[in-house]
Amino acid sequence: MKETIIALLEGALDNLRQQGVLPADIAPTIKVDPTRDKAHGDYATNLALMLAKPAGRKPRELAEALVAALPTSDAVQKVEIAGPGFVNFFAATDAAAQVVRQVLEAGDAYGRNLTGQGRKVQVEFVSANPTGPLHVGHGRGAAIGDSISRLLEATGHEVTREFYYNDAGAQISNLARSVQARVKGIDPGDPGWPEDGYRGGYIIDVANAYLAGETVHADDRHVTAAGDQEDLDAIRDFAVAYLRREQDLDLKAFGVTFDVYFLESSLYEQGKVEATVQRLIEQGHTYEQDGALWLRTTDFGDDKDRVMRKSDGHYTYFLPDVAYHLDKWQRGFETVINEQGADHHSTVTRVRAGLQALEAGIPQGWPDYVLHQMVMVTRSGVEVKLSKRAGSYVTVRDLIDEVGRDATRFFLAARRADSQLTFDIDLARSQSNDNPVYYVQYAHARVCSMLRKAEAEEKPFDHALAVQSLALLEADQEKALLNRLARYPEVVQHAAAAHEPQQIAQYLLDLAADFHTCYNAVKVMVDDDALRNARLALGLATRQVLRNGLDLMGVGAPEEM
Repeated sequence: MKETIIALLEGALDNLRQQGVLPADIAPTIKVDPTRDKAHGDYATNLALMLAKPAGRKPRELAEALVAALPTSDAVQKVEIAGPGFVNFFAATDAAAQVVRQVLEAGDAYGRNLTGQGRKVQVEFVSANPTGPLHVGHGRGAAIGDSISRLLEATGHEVTREFYYNDAGAQISNLARSVQARVKGIDPGDPGWPEDGYRGGYIIDVANAYLAGETVHADDRHVTAAGDQEDLDAIRDFAVAYLRREQDLDLKAFGVTFDVYFLESSLYEQGKVEATVQRLIEQGHTYEQDGALWLRTTDFGDDKDRVMRKSDGHYTYFLPDVAYHLDKWQRGFETVINEQGADHHSTVTRVRAGLQALEAGIPQGWPDYVLHQMVMVTRSGVEVKLSKRAGSYVTVRDLIDEVGRDATRFFLAARRADSQLTFDIDLARSQSNDNPVYYVQYAHARVCSMLRKAEAEEKPFDHALAVQSLALLEADQEKALLNRLARYPEVVQHAAAAHEPQQIAQYLLDLAADFHTCYNAVKVMVDDDALRNARLALGLATRQVLRNGLDLMGVGAPEEM
């Protein structure tokens, strides 16, 4: 309907240009939005207010001219001018109801489009260090990153999901020494315990598996424990593989998969870090000071220059990040989205500056970033901090065990990434309308119940009769639901472009609210065959869109609750 109104307004503009009412070269972007108050119609535009000045007319006078110049259309019941010059459109009932036919015909494809034209997009998310179980912050990144990937796929992009393993550096050394200490029977607080050692109970599990000579099957390697207490390299290899496998199991339980697992260590093994340093030196953006090698990032918008190679010869963490992103660019990803925690905020400018300093043709502002804020988990109003597995934080597996995968994913992706999130375990477990995921899933299950009831009463759904009878959907609640269904493709398009899956969550809540309101106000199982089937068709269309939207969030659509 929105596209129909935009087309009508474009026709009106053509007519007004031909009449000399508007300048011949004027080509505005036409904005049409759903109205908040249905007394003001279904859609409205402020086009007359936008064009009043260039047209040299009062907004309301121009609005009257616009309305007069509109082509005729059976899709519009009436048009009104409101306030200083807003134009309100009332959709014809039959035209609005045709969205039901469109949804039923398209099925799972409703809301999807090909605007991405197969363009390659890489989404990097989670990218947790292999030093412990995935915590709830990683879970938020997984939920958001996977939903962004699904949205991009739904809009015609070729998406690669990538997980970057920081399997090199100080944290891995701390992990190895922590496991070695446990292997030797040293506990936290004992003499010989590493100063920055990991204290979680999972370290004991790794140590016991190492001593038992277990073989670990991770995504790209199989490591058998040597069992030697003094072989720190063997302990490191085994511990990293063990925890990578654990993270893979966490992600599998969460319903998240990746196409590529990229190892930081490979950048060193293949000489890509050193090659990046050499290229930066050759481009003249580096200098030496106090025995360290610096990158002049202030030339590219940073607040101060950054050390690349410390005086002890070790690289700082942002340099392999630059090498890694150069590799992404060389793999042909013109669009890259990094979904990371807000603690990565300081790296955004540095990485982008390093990429510009390479002078490799990489656009300014590349890559894109989506940074999520912290998550606080509460039970009975009190923050939950400890986990049996991790010892110091709540893991993704803890939440899944507590409230299930669907609730965990929906809650973690249902708010803007840049807003802090309180995950209320009691709310997520409750079967009430206050629980957003329950509220949405219950709407889907309610439609399934309607259809079962129709079958039980020997009044099964008649598709042919329903499609012929859609004009009978005249109740205000039915119209509101029809208009909501019609907006879904636009919401998908906008959410994908903005990388904001919470727009889908909000839409689903609004759709569920419209459905529950309609269900409570309008009787479905009436004696009139045509009206009953039209209303069943409306329910079926709602169920389809709910399922499509929930799928974009990686959440199931149960038929019974």
